[in-house]
Amino acid sequence: MEKLLEALQQRILIMDGAMGTMIQRYKLDEAGYRGSQFRNHPRDLKGANDLLSLTQPQIIEEIHRAYLDAGADIIETNTFNAQAISMADYGLEPHVYDINHASAQIARKVVDTYSSDRPRFVAGSIGPTNRTASLSPDVNNPAFRGVTFDQLVDAYYEQVRGLVDGGVDILLPETTFDTLNLKAALFAIQKFCADRDVRLPVMASITITDASGRTLSGQTVEASWNSISHAPLLTVGINCALGAREMRPHIEELARIAPIYIHCYPNAGLPNALGEYDETPQSMSALLRDFAENNWLNIVGGCCGTTPDHIRAIAAAVRDLPPRQPAKVDRFLRLSGLESLTVRPDSIGSNFVVVGERTNITGSPKFAQCIKSGDLDGALAIARK
Repeated sequence: MEKLLEALQQRILIMDGAMGTMIQRYKLDEAGYRGSQFRNHPRDLKGANDLLSLTQPQIIEEIHRAYLDAGADIIETNTFNAQAISMADYGLEPHVYDINHASAQIARKVVDTYSSDRPRFVAGSIGPTNRTASLSPDVNNPAFRGVTFDQLVDAYYEQVRGLVDGGVDILLPETTFDTLNLKAALFAIQKFCADRDVRLPVMASITITDASGRTLSGQTVEASWNSISHAPLLTVGINCALGAREMRPHIEELARIAPIYIHCYPNAGLPNALGEYDETPQSMSALLRDFAENNWLNIVGGCCGTTPDHIRAIAAAVRDLPPRQPAKVDRFLRLSGLESLTVRPDSIGSNFVVVGERTNITGSPKFAQCIKSGDLDGALAIARK
C-alpha cells in the first residue's frame, strides 16, 4: 500500500490494456479452452476467457509480460467474469475460487519478476456480472429482478477470496453499468476485509454507455460518484464503452468533483461496423496526453481494442507530465438518484428541500383535497408516510 501511494504521488501510473483482444489473437478452438482438465465438461467452454488461467496459463502469462514490457505499472488479473453468476453460463460455478486464485498467482509471479527497477502491481479484475440489480430484464414485469443484492454480495465475496489468497495488491470492480451492482461489490470487499482483518486498496470504475452521459441504469457521473463516495476508495474512474474522445467530458467532470485519485482506461475508439476498434496507438495516446495536461489523471490505460502498442504509446505520451492532485471539495449534503442533489448553505429556499411525490397536488387527489380545505395536519400526515 505504501509503495503504491508513493508511486501515485510521483507520476501518472500506467495500466495494461485489453485481455480479450489479446486472447483473440491466439485463435483458440473449443479444445483449446477445455485443456486436459475440462475435456469432458458437459457444456461448451469456448469464450470462457477466465478459464484459460487454469487450462492455458502460459497464454495469460505471455499477455501479462507483453503489457509489462510495454510499460504497464498495473496489470489486471484474467478474472473479469470469474464469479458464480457469470460462470453459471458455462457450468463453472464450482471452479470460481480456483480460477481467481490461479489468475492472481499468474499475475503475481510475472509482476514480481518485473519489479526490480520500480514497483509493479496486480489489480484483481472484478466485472459487473451479466445481471443488473436495478433494472428488470422483463419489459412486461418491471418489478422483476434477475439477481438480488445478496446474491451479488455472495458471488463477489467468493471472487475476492480467491483474488486475495492468490496475492493481488488492488481490488478493481470495473465496467460498472449499474451502480447497485458496484455497491454490492464494495460491500462484499469490505465484508471480506473485516472478516480477514486485512485492508487492500480499491479502485472503482464506472461505465458511461453512450452520449447521454449516463450509466446503463440511468445515473449521471456525479450521481454515480455520490452513490459510492462513502466507500474507502483509492481511485474512482471510468472505463469501457467509449473512446478517449467521447470519454473526455466525463473524466473532466469526475476529476472536478472527486477528492480522490482518478483513473481512466477507454476503449480504442468506438467499434466499427464489424465490431472492431480503429483508434491507433498514436491518436489514442495524443488524446490521453490532453487529459494529463489538464491535470485529470493519476492512472491511465486501455480497455477494449487496446494492445501493448497502445499502452507503450500512452506511457510515452504522459511520461513527462505530473500526476493530478486530488481536488478539494467542500463538504455538503450530496445525494443521488438518477441525478445528483447537493444541498448548499446558499440553496434556494434556505435549505428547505422537498423530497417525494406524496406532496404533489397534481399526482395525489387526497393531498390536493387537504390543501384546498386547509387541512395542513392531514397533508403533513400524508407527507410523513
